[in-house]
Amino acid sequence: MTSSPAPHPDNTAFFSDSGTQLQREGRILEAEAVYRKRIGEEPRDALTLSNYGGLLIGICRFEPALEVLSRAVALAPQLADAWCNLGNALQSLQRYDEAIAAYTKCLNLNLQHPLAATNLGVALDSHRGQHEMAQKFHRVAVELTPDSPEAHTNYALSLLAQGNYPEGFSEYEWRWKIRTSSHHGFDGPLWRGENFDGKTLLIHTEGGFGDVLQFARFIPLAAERGGEIIMRVRPELLSLLSRSFPQARFVSEKDPAPTHDLQCPVLSLPLALGMTLDTLPSPKGFLKPDMEKVRNWAQLIQKDTSTGRPLKVGLVWAGAPHSEIREAEVADRRRSTTLSALAPLAESAPDVVFFSLQVGEQACQALTPPVGMRLIDYTEKLHDFDDTAALISNLDLVIAVDTSTAHVAAGLGKPVWLLSRYDQCWRWLSHRTDSPWYTSVRLYQQDRPLDWSSPVARIAEDLKTLERQHLSERTPETIDA
Repeated sequence: MTSSPAPHPDNTAFFSDSGTQLQREGRILEAEAVYRKRIGEEPRDALTLSNYGGLLIGICRFEPALEVLSRAVALAPQLADAWCNLGNALQSLQRYDEAIAAYTKCLNLNLQHPLAATNLGVALDSHRGQHEMAQKFHRVAVELTPDSPEAHTNYALSLLAQGNYPEGFSEYEWRWKIRTSSHHGFDGPLWRGENFDGKTLLIHTEGGFGDVLQFARFIPLAAERGGEIIMRVRPELLSLLSRSFPQARFVSEKDPAPTHDLQCPVLSLPLALGMTLDTLPSPKGFLKPDMEKVRNWAQLIQKDTSTGRPLKVGLVWAGAPHSEIREAEVADRRRSTTLSALAPLAESAPDVVFFSLQVGEQACQALTPPVGMRLIDYTEKLHDFDDTAALISNLDLVIAVDTSTAHVAAGLGKPVWLLSRYDQCWRWLSHRTDSPWYTSVRLYQQDRPLDWSSPVARIAEDLKTLERQHLSERTPETIDA
């Protein structure tokens, strides 16, 4: 999570301009018009170029920001804020070594620049996995700006990626102060793990579907500490989670929140329960599919794969864009790929039958699979995660980018080969190919930003081996069936 310096208040002539105030107020289009007008009148105004570049980063226009900020530092190489903003543009483009150099230049000019310090920490975390070094810079930023939620949250994500859960989840509570001081509008007492006999605890959704699926495993532990638990989730999760966790009553987010005494966001449960890397519950799986739906899928799959008993592999190649949240949208661009990028899987294992599990805007790619890939698409029959879980229960393996379907499969205990982006999400930790959250997950991380060729090649080799093992285990009767 990179942050840009606020428009500089010390230049009187510039500060009198409405552009700075408009940017602070979030009136981005108006601020951009003011900046562009000033740059047109005075193209060598490095301060305006720096502030305009920061604005462009905030609206994910990284390439234009890089051009503007390169001009700013060339014109005013002593302007520390411009170097920090340049680092942010480079980091957003995953040009990490150059970003580290820009942040270092900023800090050489101003040792007490908190944004450069924490953003340098982010680059060290994302690019090199050097968490101990990164945390030195995050702590500097926290000391310089103790009330900065961005600095604390960046520090938290570094600790979590390192596996330091007690301290990491404690710092992670600062995430709520970035956009709001309340927990999604729930201002009631926050549950901190105490016994709540005779009371009602409301656990509510935070993040995407995958976050809720991953962290729902903590419901039974919370139930051991008190009275009634109500969990408020999106409708698509109701059936699957209510069956899997009878300890709680599940309600839809579309309905008003029921009366409760305490509340807790789902990602705050590990802190409340005192979780460590070694005490994560249910790593072998915790989701329970609808067995009638499982049998129905089995019959349909048998009909459509009537020759032999092929290896059945589910595919997910893209996540949801979440365009309303800048950080989530940027992360989705990095975590998603295309079906065509997975063509080597069919080339290495030609007898595998693939099943599209891709929903959303990118599902249409299943209509034109790569040459040689036998792809069955049942996604029109998937109405919620209960349907998805029942289908996955009939598969041998799921190969997926880092999205909610991977959590469904892993939560069922199914083998999951996860395509992970270069700046890997904190939940998968650093320098690992396995996961303490799910024993069935195997991680295939990018070697270079935005380049899926290496992890796909590694998966293709492993899939070839798995297919050979599968064929060797088939009896002659099964092959002739």
